[in-house]
Amino acid sequence: MEKIRMGFIGLGGRGRGNMHLCAGMPDVEITAVCDLYLDRAELSAKEIEERHGYRPFLTTDYRELVVRDDVDAVIVTSSWEDHIPLAIAAMKQGKAVAIEVGGAYSLNDCFELVRVQEETQAPFMFLENCCFDETELLVTSLVRKGVYGEVVHCSGAYGHDLRTEIIYGKENRHYRLRNYMHRNCENYPTHELGPIAKILGINRGNRMVSLVSMASKSAGLKTYVNDHKDKVDPELIGKEFAQGDVVTTIIKCAHGETIHLRLDTTLPRTYDRDFTVHGTKAYSKNNSFVLDAKGEHTVSLRDYKKHLPLCWTDMTEEGRQLGHGGMDGIEFRVFIDCLKENKPMPIDVYDAAAWMCISCLSETSIAQGGMPQEIPDFTHGQWLIRPLEDVVEFPDIEFEA
Repeated sequence: MEKIRMGFIGLGGRGRGNMHLCAGMPDVEITAVCDLYLDRAELSAKEIEERHGYRPFLTTDYRELVVRDDVDAVIVTSSWEDHIPLAIAAMKQGKAVAIEVGGAYSLNDCFELVRVQEETQAPFMFLENCCFDETELLVTSLVRKGVYGEVVHCSGAYGHDLRTEIIYGKENRHYRLRNYMHRNCENYPTHELGPIAKILGINRGNRMVSLVSMASKSAGLKTYVNDHKDKVDPELIGKEFAQGDVVTTIIKCAHGETIHLRLDTTLPRTYDRDFTVHGTKAYSKNNSFVLDAKGEHTVSLRDYKKHLPLCWTDMTEEGRQLGHGGMDGIEFRVFIDCLKENKPMPIDVYDAAAWMCISCLSETSIAQGGMPQEIPDFTHGQWLIRPLEDVVEFPDIEFEA
């Protein structure tokens, strides 16, 4: 197909940003937009018309969008709770689907997502943009070259002060508020887990087998509300929030590696994903790099940028403006190219199910005082023989310390 005709469901800040990113690509046309809030759908359709000269169909009912003949691919950027049901509805209509990140609410949802994709064979991609970021891809490239030796442990975090986004959720019509009021879990695991899972070959020669999770007490949001009584929704004053301020999750893999995840979004802090890979020959944390061959001397990963894939080494300044410093543009380019060339998606439905299920399993583990939880094998045993597949190709350049 020459052009991919896209429909977007969910047009908050993230959804509209992705919509405009895709609309700017020469082989994409936004043919339909949908949001529960009519004003968001109308604004999105108006902006497409003003910027690109055509007006997409708009609706507040996703069922009207997924049945349209002029929609090839459905992009789901709605609230977390709706990601899986909307993806299933679209796949049942034979549409290609890409869903934004977030955690799952039950294992049954994850199994049903996999079942429907297998039944329909609809192309499916999980939009974990951090798998396409510069540092994560550079580390993956070096791991593939054996620079890290045998990888033993990885860790990552979603450290992001989201107190204002959460507390003003009612005013902003944002879904995080209701989640933090009623759930206590690792609710946003895939930014840190996704790149690590690709490095460790999860679902492709390796898999995650179990986890344990613990949550700190919940104090950050209540303190914020009490300190801003004159500005916040009066209904929140005195409310208890279920979500612990810091959630720690440890995952064991089939080949013995461990993964440490940390959710930290309701206390004062700077943004940090704490991307750490620890092997027998090298160690890196964010952009700091230690090579065993050089002793304890720390260098910058940036010194080895020639090992980045072409999508980063050839990126223009304009490309770096395409969402999150450029990684969103790479991600959607990969999705579109795979659709046009009928190639498998590099982050598929098995990855989505395995990564998203961490949320509901952590919720159970926390509720049970940190009891271990088994992580299902969504591949039906095929993880043993599925070939390793990275999200992009890496340059064939020999590493020199």
